[in-house]
Amino acid sequence: MKIGVFLNYIGLGANLLHLSYCHEIAKKYGPVTIVTLCKNLEIALKGDPLIKEIVFLEGKNYKRILDVFKLSKKLEIYSFNKLYIFYPSVRTYLAAKIANITEVYSYPFFKKKKLHLVDAAKNFTEKSININNCPTETNLFIRNETKDLAKKEMDLDLYNIVIGAGSSGPTTKWGANNYTNLINKLNLKDNYFFYILCGPEEKIISDEIISGVDKKNCKSLYDKKISEIIPLISLCNMYIGNDSFGHHVTSQCNIPSLILLLDTPKAYSDYSKNQFQIVPHGEDINKIEHNSSFSANAIGVEQVYKKILDIKN
Repeated sequence: MKIGVFLNYIGLGANLLHLSYCHEIAKKYGPVTIVTLCKNLEIALKGDPLIKEIVFLEGKNYKRILDVFKLSKKLEIYSFNKLYIFYPSVRTYLAAKIANITEVYSYPFFKKKKLHLVDAAKNFTEKSININNCPTETNLFIRNETKDLAKKEMDLDLYNIVIGAGSSGPTTKWGANNYTNLINKLNLKDNYFFYILCGPEEKIISDEIISGVDKKNCKSLYDKKISEIIPLISLCNMYIGNDSFGHHVTSQCNIPSLILLLDTPKAYSDYSKNQFQIVPHGEDINKIEHNSSFSANAIGVEQVYKKILDIKN
């Protein structure tokens, strides 16, 4: 029996958020094939014994009516017996049916507005494979050989912190100045090392942070590949930063992850015991949406600093 899971998300973080549900389906039927719009997911999940293969739908969002038939031809290649679609997509459902997949399971249609990714995925998995109390988190599988390579770059005697300075949009970023001030404050307290996580196009952010830090205990990861970043940050002691793929990696590696929510709904960081959400002082986390757009300074350095010490100690 060949089982497919369709993840209709481009971002690596959103895909990793659904890993637990992929694992639960695999535990019932055997290793699954994931069909995704995320180009980096195959690298992130390489070697996972519960994932048979990753199919990347390159350059296509399949949002037009005519794309239904193109997608059906793609799906038909893999001869799935069952397909689980983690999104309320009529087009994907129709494409699966046209591809002659015997059993197709999908989110209820026309309920995209304010979709809580975690609750929706958990409820869908429980109902579609008939299980109770589906876990919302799992363990990210990382090969020992890649961890060993990462260890050669690190001093594991220090308290290593991932600074998630990069993110998909400017309104989600806490800002270089805040990170610099936080790092300098922490450096007065203990021996730390900081890995600045951001993309190649965000190098200016990591450069600004590092130039403002009094000690020479920071390293930017802007030029690292995903295959190098994941094992490295999986060996760190804590994540602090914006909602980005980094906290999905660290939280699923049993690492405390502090996520700063300025205009990101809590659903993206609401599924692991290792996730600690920090919101602007006095604000209701349930009211933070993509259009909230709080000032970066709405979350204070002292606020984050105290939370770090609470968790660390």
